[in-house]
Amino acid sequence: MTPSPSRSGAPLDARLASALAEIPVIASVVTTQPLRQFLTAPAKVCIVASLTVGQLPQVVPTLVRAGKTVFVNVDSSPGLAQDRGALEFIKSMGAHGVVSTRLSLIEKGRPLGLLTMMKVFVTDRSNLRRSTDAVSRGAPDLVEIMPAPIVARMSGQAQRAMSPSVAAGFVETPADVALALALGSVAAATSDPRLWHLRRDQLPPVPPTARKRPAAPSQE
Repeated sequence: MTPSPSRSGAPLDARLASALAEIPVIASVVTTQPLRQFLTAPAKVCIVASLTVGQLPQVVPTLVRAGKTVFVNVDSSPGLAQDRGALEFIKSMGAHGVVSTRLSLIEKGRPLGLLTMMKVFVTDRSNLRRSTDAVSRGAPDLVEIMPAPIVARMSGQAQRAMSPSVAAGFVETPADVALALALGSVAAATSDPRLWHLRRDQLPPVPPTARKRPAAPSQE
């Protein structure tokens, strides 16, 4: 499957395109409990969250050595500051990228050589406008759109404005992953270990009716 273009027309970062080529699922690894399951799963990309600043130096290098592409959720790491120093700390451990809702952190990540994933919560049309504005300013490598079912309610224009995107939240079945990809996302993120084994060739077909988007732009 050809990666979706970014807002500037550039392709998805080559590292991410390669990591998501077979398994289009990003593992949300929340706390240390599911680490062993992820280490043995074929999924290559993960977001680690709710790990303390003391746990990160143990967990991140282990994942990197296992060949995983690791994003650290800066917002949900207790004890981790919300500044450039935190990003430098994350990079020093070997992590590949960071996740945050904060525009300032997204803007600081790229100069450090980190991949950036901006998390946005779309709750209504006015929120969608603010989110697309923030994405335009931050130009992240990925946009994590939550919750995933909202992607089907966004216009094609709004979805493209937040591309390349990852659908997250309420991703519970292979059909959820298939729909996210059919609507233009490059991957779906989930904490369900059963989906960390889902290959592209195992995706169920998406009914044409499920692909239907709103007639009017949802950001207006």
